[in-house]
Amino acid sequence: MSVNYGSKRIVVGAHYGLRDWIVQRATAILMVLFTLLVLAQVVFTRGPIGYETWAGIFAPQWMKVITFAVIIALIWHVWVGMRDIWMDYIKPVWLRLSLQVFTLVWLVGCAGWALQVLWRL
Repeated sequence: MSVNYGSKRIVVGAHYGLRDWIVQRATAILMVLFTLLVLAQVVFTRGPIGYETWAGIFAPQWMKVITFAVIIALIWHVWVGMRDIWMDYIKPVWLRLSLQVFTLVWLVGCAGWALQVLWRL
């Protein structure tokens, strides 16, 4: 009887684990910080909060850039989560690939729409 103690275990899969875990946490922290920034601006605003106030908050160029960066972080956060859901629960390859492509197209469309809203292209 031969014993093979040196064999390697073959692991299959995409190996996204730690990287995805870090991306999820980093993008979540970025979104929380942005939310706190916007809440602070709203809390310290005098007078009624209407369209002019909201437009004033997002009018400076630095706020537009930060907002778009957070939108990209949100899209990345959503992509990692949805991709993992599709890979874990959808077994037919054709359906999983279709859902992943649909998700990517949808998220790119959302990014384009956000860019248009922020800069009024």
